[in-house]
Amino acid sequence: MFEAIELGQTLSKADFKAQEQQLRAQLLKIQRDLIESRVATLIIVAGVEGAGKGEVVDRFNKWFDNRGMETHAFWDETQEELERPQYWRFWRRLPSRGSIAVMFGGWYWDPIHQRAAGNIDDAELDDAMQHIRELERMLTADGMLIIKLWFHLSPTAHEKRMKKRRGMTRHVPHVGNGLSPKEYTAFLIAAERSLRHTDTGGCPWHMIESDNRRFRDISAGRVIGKLMTERLTETHVVERLSEAHEPEVLSISDQQKTILDKVDLDAALSREDYHELLTRYQAQVNELSWKAYDAKRSTVMVFEGWDAAGKGGSIRRLTNAIDARLFRVISVAAPTDEELAHHYLWRFWRQFPRAGYMALYDRSWYGRVLVERVEKFAEQHAWMAAYREINDFEEQLSQHGTILMKFWLHISPDMQLQRFREREKTPWKKHKITEEDWRNRNKWDDYRRSVNDMVLHTSTGNCPWTLVSANDKYNARIEVLKTVCEQLKHALD
Repeated sequence: MFEAIELGQTLSKADFKAQEQQLRAQLLKIQRDLIESRVATLIIVAGVEGAGKGEVVDRFNKWFDNRGMETHAFWDETQEELERPQYWRFWRRLPSRGSIAVMFGGWYWDPIHQRAAGNIDDAELDDAMQHIRELERMLTADGMLIIKLWFHLSPTAHEKRMKKRRGMTRHVPHVGNGLSPKEYTAFLIAAERSLRHTDTGGCPWHMIESDNRRFRDISAGRVIGKLMTERLTETHVVERLSEAHEPEVLSISDQQKTILDKVDLDAALSREDYHELLTRYQAQVNELSWKAYDAKRSTVMVFEGWDAAGKGGSIRRLTNAIDARLFRVISVAAPTDEELAHHYLWRFWRQFPRAGYMALYDRSWYGRVLVERVEKFAEQHAWMAAYREINDFEEQLSQHGTILMKFWLHISPDMQLQRFREREKTPWKKHKITEEDWRNRNKWDDYRRSVNDMVLHTSTGNCPWTLVSANDKYNARIEVLKTVCEQLKHALD
């Protein structure tokens, strides 16, 4: 793979100066057009040590208006990053629509270096690359332009630069004495395997010969300019870029039964039984929450359900049992302008708890396949792709050790109507009922089908759904508390 670009190409100072002036003007104009078109651009700068990646990025910051550009290096993982899922550090630095972000190595740096050092095997490297393929597919399908540049040095040029580095007396942060020829070969083997797995039609790699610095910089600038220009002239971006083989949505007709029909809505508890069980399970939740804290296991709980199904009441009975320093309740509303400027999962990635802490989501990322599907805020290809995106997302949480629980609180249409009318009559509950709640009742069957499809496609072995019978509030609260206790015990044991 890499031998194909070891051609010894060079560029004179005079030619570089002439081409740079033209290229810089072109890139500045394209950047303004991308801002106007609200296209997010991510440039991943990777390659062999000594290829001059830092010099290239310095050049980018000169050529572009760096007020709309951010550069991120991922040398060391902070304690904050180590306490969260692996990709958290990358998601929080993704560019918003209309801006540019440059990542040194990005999500490629660690797995390639780990394989080169022999810390992981080929199967583990391939698994990491599969996660990366899915992440990049998801981001490009959402409209992001991802430009991946690999800067390569021939063995001769690499050894020459390593000798020069070893002779340097000034301190260069995070730069060692360079790779030995043996380490260089191992690195290239791991890199070639990684690039082959992630060189896709929607997100290809671009190889830059880097023996000559002037040729390297102009080549990189031209690649970026070409790809940005192509993006601005595309008319069917999502259709061309998305490589997803979308899952067939096994939807149901209005007359067919759904998974919700299996929920026993007659389940109920007496007041006496409720208070006895409430005391018992809240004591267990308190003890288990501290055990999770000591074990550095974070917990994420997702609460979905019909309007007036009792999500808030169930959450309160949980949080009443947990030390307030250990949890955070996140009420998910319509996305803000900042959140709309990113992929829909971005706002959820940012909010994940540190190791040992808990986050309880009142509504969640499942809005993509529920309200956004029913209200047509998301196109069909987008919410269909979300099933796979969410499963991959939750798998990453589980692999990190996060304890994930998902609850759907189910009630009958008659019970919902009764609770709506009670809210209208109760002064301190009037704020809970809106015109939108009444309007959503008219789409009950649409939501019913969407919930069925959601459970069908996203109830996995690691992250199953718990369907809660919620016509009786006492039963719903105890069922949630009991399930939380069982799943915490299972995970911590």
